[in-house]
Amino acid sequence: MHYHHLGKFPVKRHTQFRKPDGNLYHEQLFSTEGFSDNYSLLYHCHPPTQITQIEDPRSVAPELVSDRQLRHRCLKGFSIAPQSDHLNSRIPILVNADCKILLSAPCATHSDYFFKNADSDEIVFIHEGSGVLRSMYGNLRFGYGDYLVIPRGTIYQFQFDGIDNRLLIIESAGPVSFPRRYRNDYGQLLEHSPFCERDIRKPGELETYDERGDYLVYIKKQDALYPYHYLNHPLDVVGWDGFVYPFAFSIHDFEPITGRIHQPPPVHQTFDGKNFVICSFVPRLYDYHPQAIPAPYNHSNVDSDEVLYYVDGEFMSRKHVEKGMITLHPGGIPHGPHPGTVEKSIGAKETRELAVMIDTFRPLCMTRQATGIELPDYHRSWLDDAATEGGISMNEITS
Repeated sequence: MHYHHLGKFPVKRHTQFRKPDGNLYHEQLFSTEGFSDNYSLLYHCHPPTQITQIEDPRSVAPELVSDRQLRHRCLKGFSIAPQSDHLNSRIPILVNADCKILLSAPCATHSDYFFKNADSDEIVFIHEGSGVLRSMYGNLRFGYGDYLVIPRGTIYQFQFDGIDNRLLIIESAGPVSFPRRYRNDYGQLLEHSPFCERDIRKPGELETYDERGDYLVYIKKQDALYPYHYLNHPLDVVGWDGFVYPFAFSIHDFEPITGRIHQPPPVHQTFDGKNFVICSFVPRLYDYHPQAIPAPYNHSNVDSDEVLYYVDGEFMSRKHVEKGMITLHPGGIPHGPHPGTVEKSIGAKETRELAVMIDTFRPLCMTRQATGIELPDYHRSWLDDAATEGGISMNEITS
C-alpha cells in the first residue's frame, strides 16, 4: 500500500510525544515480516499491553471431510443461515494451508466486543449490506461490491446498517498485495493497471476513546479464538502514519481488459496472496474479432483449483446460476462452458456478469458445513440433452 496518516503524531519517530497533561503517549510499531517490511506507527493514550484477564480459547478449526476425490463441486452459498453474532456467522467452506474461504451472514451489530485475526490477512467481499469498519486506524465505510482488505493483527469491529448482510471472506496465510505486474519499482500502479490509487479508499474519521474499563477482544490464533480482556479501550489511538492499514476497493471500479479474441483469467486479477490469486469478473464488452467466440474455451486446471463465487448478472458460459452460488473446479480435470452456451455467445456484444474468482495453487479441502449446501451431481451438468435422455436432466442437476 501507500503512505497514509490520520490524527496527531510527533515530527520524528521514536521521540517524546506528550499529552496536554505532560504524560507520554504510547508508541506502537505495527510491522510485518519482523522489522523488514511495511509498517505503521500508532500512538495510544494508554499502553496497548494491559491485559486484565484471558479466558479459555475455543476451537474454530475447520471440520474437514475425508472425501478428497477429484470432483467438480457446486455450493449454494446463500443457504448459509444468518446468525446474530458476527464471529459465529463465519462459516469455513473450502480451505488449504494458504487460505481459507468462508461465508458469513451476520444480521446484527455487536458493540460489546472487538476482533483481531492474528493468523491471517483478510479480504472481505461485501455481497449484500453496508456499514462501517471501525478499527484502530479509523473508520472505513463499505457497501455492495466492496473488497475490504484488513491486515492481520488489526483490532476491528463491523457496524452494519441493517440485518441483511452477506459476506465472502478469504483468510490469507501470507500478505495480500496488488499484482506485481501492475506496479513500478516504487509501488505506484502503472498505466496498464485495471485500477489506480484514486480507486482505493482509506480510513477516514479517527475515533479516539481515552477510557478504561473491561474491553473484550477475541483474538484468532492457530484456529482458536481467545477471549482477551483489556484495561483500555482498543480504539484509543490519537494518530498514526505508515503503510499498513485497512482499505477498501470496489469491484465496480475494476476496469476490464478486453481484446479481439477471448482474454484469459489473469487479465481479471485483482489481488495476490501466498499461493493464490483473486480475480474480479465485471461487466465488459466482448471480443471484437469478426470470428471471435466470447465464451471461454475448455481448459484444464493442471496446477490450480478454481473457485468462482457468483455475485450478480447473467453468465454466458454457465446455466442456472444463482446469487451466492460457488463452483469448485479442481486441478487435474478440464472444465468449460455448459452445452449450448458457446453458440449462444457468438455475436453477443457484452456481458453484465459480476463474480469473484479465487485460484489456489494447492488443493482445497471441503468442510463439513460445505457438504450441507452442495448440489449433487454437478459434475454431470456438462452433459447435453441427448446424453441425459433416460437419466437426470440439466434442470434436475441445478435445482
